[in-house]
Amino acid sequence: MFAAISDPTRRAILDRLRHGPARVTDVAEPFDMSLAAISKHVRKLEGAGLVRRARRGREHTLTLNARPLRHVVRWTLRYEQFWTDRLERLEAFFAQKGRTK
Repeated sequence: MFAAISDPTRRAILDRLRHGPARVTDVAEPFDMSLAAISKHVRKLEGAGLVRRARRGREHTLTLNARPLRHVVRWTLRYEQFWTDRLERLEAFFAQKGRTK
């Protein structure tokens, strides 16, 4: 899952599909890469369960399946309090540092 969403091109594809199903050729249009390269990215997303492909003749339509992203959200939420605490301590440090000058 993390490998699939770590690439900015794949994240952009997911963002495009967030607006609804789209043909592979339409998804590929804004990218400066070949259709074969986009297809490799799509296969990686399919492997992670984030994209479903429907074939009708030569036309391939992609649909977002965001459900697996819930696992990522749950995992990252565990660290939210950790980072909030750290940032608050950093803010307090700089506030104290500013008062001592």
